[in-house]
Formats: sequence, structure tokens, C-alpha cells
Amino acid sequence: MTQTVESLFDTGLERYKAGEPVSELIPLFKELCDRAPKSSAAWTCLSWLYMLDEKPALACKAAQKAVKLNPQDPQARINLAMAMLETGQKGLRQHIDIAGQVILVSQELRDEVLKSIDDGLSRKPDWPSLTKVKAWLFE
Repeated sequence: MTQTVESLFDTGLERYKAGEPVSELIPLFKELCDRAPKSSAAWTCLSWLYMLDEKPALACKAAQKAVKLNPQDPQARINLAMAMLETGQKGLRQHIDIAGQVILVSQELRDEVLKSIDDGLSRKPDWPSLTKVKAWLFE
């Protein structure tokens, strides 16, 4: 029996939260993006996994798709800014500014972003690009 896109996404998130290795989750989220190419959430998750797996060029491509699909998603913007930072690209400030504006007006999204940043720093404590982005957004 083939899982629906929604159940596959939920399964992937549960496996991530349970601490499954990122390298084992990337194929699942790639499949999600193939099956639901207009799912900003799937592309955002895939870009995050690529960042955790030290693949910022792939993360950048996935995050660009996520931002194109949902320009107001602060996590997609943050992922894109981090990937741009790690690949030496210019123009990341606009993504930080937009993410900052969105989390300024939505406490719920602000809390989600903080939770995500804390999760990232717990998985990868010395993550320079995430530390910079956190400072830009919250200090």
C-alpha cells in the first residue's frame, strides 16, 4: 500500500524528531518533493536536512523552491539565507529581513522559528551560519 503524501510527510517528521540520521531521511523527503512538487513544507524540510548533512548547494536549491512556493515562510527564508551564507552567495540580507518581518507580526511563527533554531543547534552545536542567523533575527 502506498502512503499518501500527508502520511509520508508526518512519518518523516516523526522519524526526524525521534533522532533518525539525516542521511536516512533525505531520500524520504526527496520522494515527497517528487510526489508533491508544490509542497513548500516538503522543500523546506529537504533544505534543512541538506544543511544538517553539510550539503549547502543542494540546500540552496531546495530552499529556493520553497521560497518560490511560499514567499512568506520564514523557515524557508532562513534556510535559504543559511545556504547562501555557506556557499558564499550575496543577497541573503533580503531573506533575513523578510523572515524578521514575518516573525515580528506572528508570535506563533516566531516560536516555531526559535524551536527550529534550537533544534538545529542541538544537532549541530557549532553551526556558524545558524548562529549568525539567530543573532540577526533575535538580538
